[in-house]
This record gives sequence, structure tokens and C-alpha cells, in this order.
Amino acid sequence: MTLVLGTVGPSVYWYLTRSTGLVSLLLLTVTMVLGVIDVSRWSTPGWPRFVLDSLHRNVSMLVLVFLGLHIVTAALDSFAPIALLDAVVPFIGSYRPLWLGLGAVAFDLLLALAITSLMRQRLGHRAWRITHWLAYACWPIALLHGLGTGSDVKSAWSLALTAMCVLAVAAAVCVRTLPGWPEHWRVRSGALALTALVPIGLIVWLPDGPLGHGWARRSGTPVSLLASSAPSVTTPTAGTTSGRTSTPSSQSSGLSGPFNVSLSGSIKQGPGPGPGLVAVKIATSFSGSVAGRLDIEIDGQPVGEGGVSLRSSRVTLGSSPTPVVYRGRIVSLNGNRLAASVRSSDGRSLSLQVALAVNAGAGTVNGTLAASPTSSGGGE
Repeated sequence: MTLVLGTVGPSVYWYLTRSTGLVSLLLLTVTMVLGVIDVSRWSTPGWPRFVLDSLHRNVSMLVLVFLGLHIVTAALDSFAPIALLDAVVPFIGSYRPLWLGLGAVAFDLLLALAITSLMRQRLGHRAWRITHWLAYACWPIALLHGLGTGSDVKSAWSLALTAMCVLAVAAAVCVRTLPGWPEHWRVRSGALALTALVPIGLIVWLPDGPLGHGWARRSGTPVSLLASSAPSVTTPTAGTTSGRTSTPSSQSSGLSGPFNVSLSGSIKQGPGPGPGLVAVKIATSFSGSVAGRLDIEIDGQPVGEGGVSLRSSRVTLGSSPTPVVYRGRIVSLNGNRLAASVRSSDGRSLSLQVALAVNAGAGTVNGTLAASPTSSGGGE
């Protein structure tokens, strides 16, 4: 089944954010490797020192260019609430604040390196050299940021590229520290020990971290962006058993009979629950013969012309004071029309026929909803 809602699917900003973030990490790794092995020690007649120094400097500047694109596209993407200020001031954002904050720290460090490099003649070599050591902290912080916020972290290709970056830096440290042993062996041993801690720490952390279940919630993703699948729980009142869920009945909500209403609301799209998937979230309200809200969540594979091939869905229907009275799922899709089956806690079922029209540029949606009782429910 395929849903075609104008340009629903991952926005171009989402793709740009993912790609520029990954390219930034790769370029930062190249910069780190060139800096660690000390390009001045590896010059040859074919590759003189000034050529390697220029390569190191130009790659570092290229990192800033891609980081700028990464930040701007992340802010422009409407799915996650990320502001430009969040990329500069660490740990103030509402979207995965710790991991987004690490990205801001890495960006600030790299920006400081670029500024001091441009002012190198005025600062003097010693002051510039001390500041330049910040580069060694920038790379692991950026690596953690990508793993904590990246939507492709569970993909095999993403893990392979991350492993290549870690191995490249580890190899560079070995190349720099092992020749000339045991001279300055304490410093060399410390560098090797710190380098070994990175892959070991990742191996220990990743399975229960970004690769584990529920990482989106645990990493600080706003509740409004999480898939809503847990049943609602309310405080027990008279006539209910303590510890049991209590949901208003379909009759008391006024949604038990057949009705036809007009819908209006918003639509958001962004990363789905798995590699290569997109999540579409439609939130609408209606009024007239009855008043309430209809929320639809769709996870699927993006297809041509902005379509989404359905993998899973969640549909909730409720009244104005109680957003969730019925729960269910989509049972069929045909272009911009969908059918859903939902069921209330008191056993009543409704068949929903929904027609939608999307304004992708404004992120709004309008349409119609026709609801009719059914003899048995197919809701989740």
C-alpha cells in the first residue's frame, strides 16, 4: 500500500542534513589523521611540506563549509525543533539536548581553531600551537554527536564508515607514537591508552545506547515526535479498579454514531523508526455535528514522487477534551484516500474513510472524515 501526499516523505533538508553530517565527519577524520601524524615529518620531494600543510589547512576549511550546511539544513528541516542558536550554544535545545550539545561544542572548537589560524601571525606560534590542541578534542566529541543524533546509526554502512574513521585515527596515533620508542614513553603510552579507550568504549556503549531499543526516547527526543503506541493511563476513579486503565467511553465522547466532518491540521515528516524509513505524522481537528481530533502516524519506505509505502500505522480518534477514545490502524490506502479501523475501550468499533489534501510548502493538511459503526473492530 502506498500513500501519496503531495511531497510527503523525507524533506530535502533531512537528506542534506544526513549527508553533510557524514561528510563532515569523514573530512574531520582526514584532518585529524594529517594532524596526528604531523605532515612536516612525512614530506618528500614529490610532496613537499608546504603542499601537505596546504592540504591540511584546506581540508579543515572544507569541514567548516560542510558543517555550516549541516547546521543550516538541520534548522530548516521542520521535523525536529532545532534552532541555529542550538548549534552554537551547547545543551540549550529541546531535541536530544546532550547529543546535539556535543555537536555545538565540536563546532565551537573547530570555529576557534579556524579563527586562531587566520590570526596566527598576530597570536604567535606558541599561543596558536596551544589552541591547536583543541583539534584533538573536537574529533571524538563530533563522533559522539553523530552517533547520538544520527538517524542512520543502525545502518550497516553507517557503522562501517564510523569504524573506518576510528581505525584511521587509531592507526595515525600508532604511526606517530611507536617510532622512537621508548623515548618519552609516558606521553606515548598515555596517547595509546586514550586511543584504545575510544573503540573499547564504543563497543561497550553502542549496544545499549544508539543501537539499543528505545534510544529515541532515552536520548531526549521530544514526546511529540515519538510514535505513540502505549495505552493512556488515568487516575482511578469511582467504579474503576485501582491500577487499571480508564478511557472515556465512545458514547460519552459523542463519537459512537455515524458522522461526516471536515478536517484541518498539520503534517510533519522525518526519520522513521528504522534505516531508510520515513515517519509521517498528521494531526487534525474537526467540528460540526461532533467535535474532536484525528491523529494518523505512518511509518514506511519512501517511494517516487513523494510517496510512502506503508510499513506500520497508528490511528487515534478522540473528542476535544479527550484526544484518544478510539485506537486502530490503517487498513487500506489509495492515493490520498485511506480507510482505517479503530476500536474504543468499551468494545465499539468504527470504520473511518479519510480523504486528504496536503499543502507541503505550508505543512498543512485539509480533508474529510466519514465515520460509521461496525460490528467488530480491527484496531490494534
